[in-house]
Amino acid sequence: MIPTVADYARAVELLRAGELVGIPTETVYGLGADAANPAAVAKIFVAKGRPADHPLIVHLGGHNAVDHWAEDVPDVAWELMETFWPGPLTLILKKQAWVPDAVTGGQDTVGLRVPGHPVALELLRRFAAASGEHTGIAAPRPIASGASARPPPPTSPRNSAIACR
Repeated sequence: MIPTVADYARAVELLRAGELVGIPTETVYGLGADAANPAAVAKIFVAKGRPADHPLIVHLGGHNAVDHWAEDVPDVAWELMETFWPGPLTLILKKQAWVPDAVTGGQDTVGLRVPGHPVALELLRRFAAASGEHTGIAAPRPIASGASARPPPPTSPRNSAIACR
């Protein structure tokens, strides 16, 4: 099913109101919330029964929002973004001071990703157009049924996370 203009508008309206929406990525569907809204992000943890110290990924509509969420972004991170985004690569970067602990699990880093799924990208871009160009949607990292909370190995075809410091 391809979302209609009305579907996107409703999803953006829900995000702006602090509610959860379902978003697709290359690997799974997930629950998403306005990443800048700690109360909205908390709803993900409640809905999924997720421990509060497990960080979420901030999904962005493009590279232009990275400096808003992360500081001291190294050159290698920009090279990885240019090569692998949009796509199933999450970069772990030093977070900006304002980024809610609800998103990062209280850590000093934030996971950023520009998904390659066309519906997710369109939703992210419409959300940014309505709420500010640097907005993001927080969503959990996919964990396979019965799998541990550890990320997949770097050679996994699912998704990869790379820490860039």
